[in-house]
Amino acid sequence: MKFFAVFEAKNRFSELIAAVAQGEEITITRHGTPVARLVAVSATAQPSIEQRERVSGEIKRLRALGSGAVLGCTVQQAIQAGRA
Repeated sequence: MKFFAVFEAKNRFSELIAAVAQGEEITITRHGTPVARLVAVSATAQPSIEQRERVSGEIKRLRALGSGAVLGCTVQQAIQAGRA
């Protein structure tokens, strides 16, 4: 993955589009902070391995948080209490 500042990306836009069409991922930064990513349209259909691993890890973390949780009432009672 390559990184370009907004100004440079603007000046080299055609070149960046050509690189993306060849499979490259381009990250656009503003003051060193990533703000956008250019990827080929075909690449958006499948998440990256890193993204899948990150989502999987977060799901595991959320399941662990809820595994020992006790509601203290029935789900129906909790719903009714939330409506009050």
